This record gives sequence, C-alpha cells and structure tokens, in this order.
Amino acid sequence: MADEALFLLLHNEMVSGVYKSAEQGEVENGRCITKLENMGFRVGQGLIERKNTVLLLVDLFRFTKDTARFKDELDIMKFICKDFWTTVFKKQIDNLRTNHQGIYVLQDNKFRLLTQMSAGKQYLEHASKYLAFTCGLIRGGLSNLGIKSIVTAEVSSMPACKFQVMIQKS
Repeated sequence: MADEALFLLLHNEMVSGVYKSAEQGEVENGRCITKLENMGFRVGQGLIERKNTVLLLVDLFRFTKDTARFKDELDIMKFICKDFWTTVFKKQIDNLRTNHQGIYVLQDNKFRLLTQMSAGKQYLEHASKYLAFTCGLIRGGLSNLGIKSIVTAEVSSMPACKFQVMIQKS
C-alpha cells in the first residue's frame, strides 16, 4: 500500500512540476501534455523491457523459446489489460472492447490517478493532465511489444476513464 501512495504522490508532483516550470505558451499549446506523455512512453518501454527479460528467462527454462508468446494483437492487448495494468495500478482493466479493426478501448472504472480528485465535474477539465502519462505508458509498452499506436483518453465521470488505443499498421 505504501508503494501505491508513493506512486500517486510522485505522479502528482510530476504533473505539478511540468506545469509549474512551463511558460504560458507551453501550457496553452499542449507541450506539457506532450512532455508527460513522453515520460510515460519511456517508462512503459522500460516496464515491458524488464518484463520481457523475465518472460524470456521463463521461456528458456520451459524450452518454449521458439513459440510465440502472443499469437495476435488481441493477445497483446489482453496482456496490457491484465499483467501490465496490474503491475502498475495493482488491478486489471475493468473492460476491454475492440472493433476487430485495430481500435481497442480499455475502461478503468476507478482509475487510481483520478480517485484523489473530486468525483464532481469541477475537476473534469484538468483530467487530461493526469491521463497524459498513462497514455504514454500504454503506448511505450505496446511499442516494445512491436505495436505502433496512438493512445488517447477520455473522462465523462470521474474517476472512471477510457483509453482508446488505435493500432497503426506499418
């Protein structure tokens, strides 16, 4: 529980620090969101890299090195929703939907990075600040799994949010 509190505090300070150090023009044209998203991207890549190393060692131990860990992109998205999300947020995604054409929607009904904010609508306009890092986290994780994507987030009622992942075909 203490590590979760530390992560929440670190995330809040990161968002606050990026916005405090920004000039007015950077805030207005979205550069702060981009900075936070890029930070998340690098962290997501690192988490998958570490997890892949552990999985490769397990695969070698089980002599299944030559078999694919994921048979398709849906399997990768399930991995993100279960294992990856649990590693970062201590719970699985509540709902995964797809149109089977490269668009996935990951829904978290009680997103931990928004639960500290009011459940009312007065903070809804600030939610994007607190979702940018996670959008990058997802995109970075997918990138290290060989999937190029665009990740966006939306909040209609706090603390629930939806992350839309659009897979980019090469």
